[in-house]
Formats: sequence, structure tokens, C-alpha cells
Amino acid sequence: MSKYTPLWDWIGEHGTAHFQLAFSEIENIAGLPIDHSFLSYKKELIAYGYQVRKISMKEQRVFFEKLPEQTKTIS
Repeated sequence: MSKYTPLWDWIGEHGTAHFQLAFSEIENIAGLPIDHSFLSYKKELIAYGYQVRKISMKEQRVFFEKLPEQTKTIS
């Protein structure tokens, strides 16, 4: 389990096509302060159908977007 699993779960349940969260909101949802390691962990979000579009240090916000639906193929 990733330290950001609570955040990924929340995004999977509440996320819209495009949305943003303040660092403080992320910290409340994840239960831990956001730090530099977030840059590595953000790749896990793809499994939940989302990606990090932008991180604004000035605004202290993270911008998310939903990935296009994947077409399933039967082998």
C-alpha cells in the first residue's frame, strides 16, 4: 500500500474530468504532508484513471485530469 493510497482512492471516488486540490486539501485527505516524494508517487494515479496535469508551487495546488477510457481487447 502506497502512502498516497487514501488520496488515490478519494480521487477515484470524487474526481471529475478536470479538477484541482490545494496542498492543504491533499494533506487532509492523505493524512500526511505533501513532500518532494509526491513527484515519484504521482505515477501510481494512472491505475486509478487519472494523472497529475500540473503542480503549481506558487499557488500550492495540484491539477488533475481524468485519462481517456481505455479500450479493452480480448486476446
